[in-house]
Amino acid sequence: MIRAERLTDSVTYHGEGPVFCGQLLWVDMLAGDVLTLEPDGLVTRRHISNVVAALRPRVGGGYVYATERGFALDDGTTTAVRPVVELWSDAGVRMNEGGCDPDGRFYCGSMAYDLTAGAASLYRLDPDGSSSTVLTGLTISNGLDWTPTGDEAYYVDSPTGRIDVFDYEPELGLANRRSFVSVPAGLPDGLTIDEEGGVWVAIWGAGAVHRYAPDGKLSEVVTVPTAQVTACTFGGPGYAELFITTSREGLSATEDPVAGSLFRTEPGVRGRPVRPFGG
Repeated sequence: MIRAERLTDSVTYHGEGPVFCGQLLWVDMLAGDVLTLEPDGLVTRRHISNVVAALRPRVGGGYVYATERGFALDDGTTTAVRPVVELWSDAGVRMNEGGCDPDGRFYCGSMAYDLTAGAASLYRLDPDGSSSTVLTGLTISNGLDWTPTGDEAYYVDSPTGRIDVFDYEPELGLANRRSFVSVPAGLPDGLTIDEEGGVWVAIWGAGAVHRYAPDGKLSEVVTVPTAQVTACTFGGPGYAELFITTSREGLSATEDPVAGSLFRTEPGVRGRPVRPFGG
């Protein structure tokens, strides 16, 4: 068992979506802000939209964002963020979590604010700006990442209590969904995959990150001193550090003073560079 150390104060209400691209970025989702961990350890904040659920770097510079009901871009040279598409009009549903496939396409899934079962979907933004719906009938679409070889993807719809796995081909996309593992307690949330194909998943409600080996065996547990653990990613020199985001959503001002902080550990296995958006 590994213990995570606290890196920051409680800087987010609902911290999510960490990504390392030279430096660590993550979102304060319901504030619509992207946070950056600066080299001196300070945290800076940039407002993007009323909600910002996930982001990835673009191959030509800048970032792609999942906003409340669609996708947006910036070019990395200005502060302006340009909406690309609004995918639905229902104000009761928002984007939640996503990632890029090996062919540079950005996916993000949604959830209803009131957690209505089956109200969520998984969407894809292609480099040419076109968008499509990949999965429907979801509830809390969450972590998504591809294996080092790129031929499989692991995915979480949190209320199922499972991590699922898909086959992946460039033309067919995600196919042949099947169960990989069931989580014994808490809800699976955001996830990332290390260089050995191990799946690291944040466990909401359990104060932990689990690593599952490619054969599905629980091979490591990282303990986090707050229950609402949301997501994780590898970064730092050689991608040897695991960064972990947390949330204080639903907590009073006096409850759990470390909730909403960023945590880190060195788990003894390395991650991989983030896959960028090709547009």
